[in-house]
Amino acid sequence: MTEFDAVVVGSGPNGLAAAVTLARAGLSVHVVEGASTAGGGCRTEELTLPGFRHDVCSTAHPLLALSPFFADPVFDDLRSRLVQPQVPFAHPLDHGMAVAAFRSLEATAEALGHDGPAYRRLFAPLVDDAAALAAGVLAPIRSLPAHPLAMTRFGWHGARSFEHLAGRFTSEPARALLAGAAAHAVRPLSAPMTAGFGLLLTLAAHAVGWPVVSGGSSAVAGALESEVRRLGGTIEFGRWVTRLDELPRSTVVVLDVSPGALPDLVGDALPGAYRRALGRFRRGPGVCKVDWALAGPVPWSAEVCRSAGTIHLGGTAAEVAEAEATVATGRHPERPYCIIVQAGVADPSRAPAGREALWGYCHVPHGSDRDMTAAIEAQIERFAPGFADLVLERRTVTAARMSEGNPNYPGGDIGGGANDLAQILSRPVLAWNPYRTPVDGVYLCSSSTPPGGGVHGMCGVYAARTVLRDQFGGPPPFAR
Repeated sequence: MTEFDAVVVGSGPNGLAAAVTLARAGLSVHVVEGASTAGGGCRTEELTLPGFRHDVCSTAHPLLALSPFFADPVFDDLRSRLVQPQVPFAHPLDHGMAVAAFRSLEATAEALGHDGPAYRRLFAPLVDDAAALAAGVLAPIRSLPAHPLAMTRFGWHGARSFEHLAGRFTSEPARALLAGAAAHAVRPLSAPMTAGFGLLLTLAAHAVGWPVVSGGSSAVAGALESEVRRLGGTIEFGRWVTRLDELPRSTVVVLDVSPGALPDLVGDALPGAYRRALGRFRRGPGVCKVDWALAGPVPWSAEVCRSAGTIHLGGTAAEVAEAEATVATGRHPERPYCIIVQAGVADPSRAPAGREALWGYCHVPHGSDRDMTAAIEAQIERFAPGFADLVLERRTVTAARMSEGNPNYPGGDIGGGANDLAQILSRPVLAWNPYRTPVDGVYLCSSSTPPGGGVHGMCGVYAARTVLRDQFGGPPPFAR
């Protein structure tokens, strides 16, 4: 006799999304989590000083705002807690200049001067198709798009490199703005698909913004946990799983884990060919993350940066490209590309009155143990002189230590694997349905499966649909 229909290992957004999807279908579901709280990268803790609430990883949530899963009315309370910075993201340049992606496409295009018409022509149709594009991009690549014309238009530009996309613009501000967004791919900006990252994240700024969650990203996990329990599911904390035979008996097991953890979990039941295929899975570069407790807001030289939730630091598009290319060769850039998030511009609850809770990270080679605090702070000081005088406390986690807080971040790779073209088509292995494993009843749902990293839940949704099809006679997993 089985104790549950399904056991889910891991309570990150994808694991909980899988649990919700299975429980909605009437299955008995049990979630097992090693940490003391749910959420994976969606946790909020006082990492520096009392009263300063820092998100452990994810803070800005454009993909959550675009996600078909989180569009369900059951998450209306969560969506009501999404608060919008006045400016979704900004990119400072030297001499007190900056460029920004405003919520308004027209305002952004106007600020870009003679590059404004080209920007408008590129993004206007994408923003109009934002919902359709989100459904298509946040789906397995083998699924048939419900809106093929919109996806074809996006794919025509998105499959190319950022460098190709940048050729549409003649001024530095436009190129820098898109370079900062494209660098979220954690790839050299000359690589295919980097344009797609820049396009998706920038159109999101105009269509849904880059919101943060009032009180912290732990509210995302809280909403998912509440829904699992409302549907009759159970969640167990403080239990690290080393082998599947330690779990309660169930018909299926769904794993929100890194592919590298699967062989040890499954043991000899995993066929050698699949084991070798998993061995070819490549992790992406890592991040070195710093959290700061500040005596006041960051004194950005450019006024627009003071209203932006997310800041991309790196200087010109060429400088950003050089930094990302350096990381790809296994070296540390002297002037790294950094992502800085100041949630307090939209959510004052993150710090005591007049203070600021800030976090930032830079890209580094996979597994790096180098402390990049000085390099990150030099980039901030470059565009915000006087920043160092505001630091009350700081906490740094190197890439080599990122997995201590989340086993799904080996070597500091927070994105679920390298985002190169071949692996996007074959993550975690080359298979028609990437959520199945060759072990009967065992499935993967982590961000190392399609559609990849980000807080959107869709890896879990499609894994759960595969379970329902395979084991319980449900509809095809990729059906619209």
